[in-house]
Amino acid sequence: MNSRRLGRAGPSLHPIGLGCMGMTPIYGDADEGEAIATAHRAIELGATHLDTSDAYGNGRNEELLARALKGRRDKVFLASKFGNLRLPDGSPGVNGKPDYVIKACEASLKRLGTEIIDLYYVHRIDSDTPIEDTVGAMAKLVKQGKIRHLGLSEAGPATIRRAHAVHPIAALQTELSLWTRDAEKDILPLCRQLGIAYVAYSPLGRGFLSGKIRTLDSLAPKDRRREHPRFAAENLARNVKLLDALDRIAKAKKATAAQIALAWVLAHGPDVFVIPGAKRRSHLEENLRAADIALTKEDLAELDAAFPSGAAAGMRYPADGMVRLGL
Repeated sequence: MNSRRLGRAGPSLHPIGLGCMGMTPIYGDADEGEAIATAHRAIELGATHLDTSDAYGNGRNEELLARALKGRRDKVFLASKFGNLRLPDGSPGVNGKPDYVIKACEASLKRLGTEIIDLYYVHRIDSDTPIEDTVGAMAKLVKQGKIRHLGLSEAGPATIRRAHAVHPIAALQTELSLWTRDAEKDILPLCRQLGIAYVAYSPLGRGFLSGKIRTLDSLAPKDRRREHPRFAAENLARNVKLLDALDRIAKAKKATAAQIALAWVLAHGPDVFVIPGAKRRSHLEENLRAADIALTKEDLAELDAAFPSGAAAGMRYPADGMVRLGL
C-alpha cells in the first residue's frame, strides 16, 4: 500500500479511509458493537482516516465514534463536517454563518470527546452566507487549535477558489464513482491546480457498484436509499445493466466488483482518496484490498466506455438535495 499526502501540508494517509455514516442506522439497521470493531480493525490495518459528520444521526454518529476511539484518538486522522441541517419540518437546510461555525465545532468536539478535529468540512455551502465569512470563522478555529485542516464538501469551482484565497483548503469532498463522474471535468483539475486533495465519498455508488443491490428487495424498508431516484424500481432495473463490464473485469482480476470500482477511482491520481462506508469488518477488509489492484489502460478504457458520464438513470439525490450541490 502506498500512502498519499492529503493536500500540500497534510499528513500521509492510506488512500482508502472509512466512511462512518452507515454505522448509525441510515442505510438499514446497524450493530454498534460490530461498528466499533470495524473502526478498531481499520486502525489496525492502517486505514486511519475516519470520516463522520454532525448530520449523521443528528450527532449520534460522532458520539459512536467517540466510544470507538476511546484510548485510540491519537492513532486516527479524524474528519467531521457541519452545516448540513434537517429543519423542523423535515426539509433540508444549510448554515454557514460564522457564529454557527463556532457553535457547531464546539458541539462536535464535545460529542467526539476530543480537543481537536483533524479535518473539518463545510458539509454544504450556504448560498446566503459569503464563503469568505464561513471559511474565515473556520480559520479562527485553526488559530485556536480546535481544527487542523479545512475542507469543503460539494462546492463548485468558484466557491473553491474563493475559499482557498481566505485560507488553504486541504481537501475537497464530493461524490465520485463509476456512475457519478461530474467531478472529472472541472473539480478534479482545479483541486490539482490548487494543491487540494480530492476525497471521493460514495465511491461505490451507495453500495450499488458492489453488485449486491439488483432489486429493491435488497434494501431494508427504512433504508434511506429507497428515497434516492437511482434506486427507484424502474431506474434501478436500467442501472443494473451497467454492471456487466464491472463484473467481467472483477472476474478476470479475481477481485470483487466493489474492489474494481474503488481501484477505478484511485486510478484518477495520487491526490485522490476514497472513503467507502463500512459497518462490518468483512466489508472494510474487502475494500482495503482494492489499494493493491492495478488496473490496466485496457481495463480503464472498458470501464469508461461502460460507464460514460450521465449513464446512470435517475438523479443522485432527491430533488431537494440536488439544489444544494456544486454551489
